Amino acid sequence: MNRLLPALFLGLLFQGALHASTQVAEERLRTAVDEVLAVAKASSNPGSLAEKLHPILPKYISFEAMTRRAVGPGWRQFSPNQKKEATKLFTTLIIRNYSSKFTPGLNPEIVFNKATAPAQGRVEVPTTILSQGSRYVVTYRMEDSEGWKITDVVIEGVSLVANYRTQFDAEFKKGGAEAVVDSLIQAVAQKS
Repeated sequence: MNRLLPALFLGLLFQGALHASTQVAEERLRTAVDEVLAVAKASSNPGSLAEKLHPILPKYISFEAMTRRAVGPGWRQFSPNQKKEATKLFTTLIIRNYSSKFTPGLNPEIVFNKATAPAQGRVEVPTTILSQGSRYVVTYRMEDSEGWKITDVVIEGVSLVANYRTQFDAEFKKGGAEAVVDSLIQAVAQKS
């Protein structure tokens, strides 16, 4: 019995730390959502919204982690310059796609559901978004790396990172890091 007490105590401490982590991460996400919605409401069109969000979102989203995970194991074969370029292009692509989902002047209703901590340093915050009569379930995956940042977004059960990984994996198999960067250049050019 005496041996169980330290383990129980550590378990309670760990649970308390996880609970505190989920609260801090959720608060960080709420701040991000509030800031983005304020900018979206004041924006007149999606193109200008993307420009306005470009300096804001990197405070809340780890685009480097998202890009690295979207590329997958091939990321190790990217040169430092290719990593930098791929991250820059992927950031532009994600911000454009994200901002195109907003209707200028309208704010969706967002309900934050109970956050969970699947592992230490990781939190998932499920939300329900109600917009123009439609309902979407969106889960934000966050990690504590120099502050809580979003590392993936799961929309209606589909991971943004996994979705892009399928595309990037095919490109990487065709022509390595250069093919992935080229496909990102083309994707960004098409959306301009």
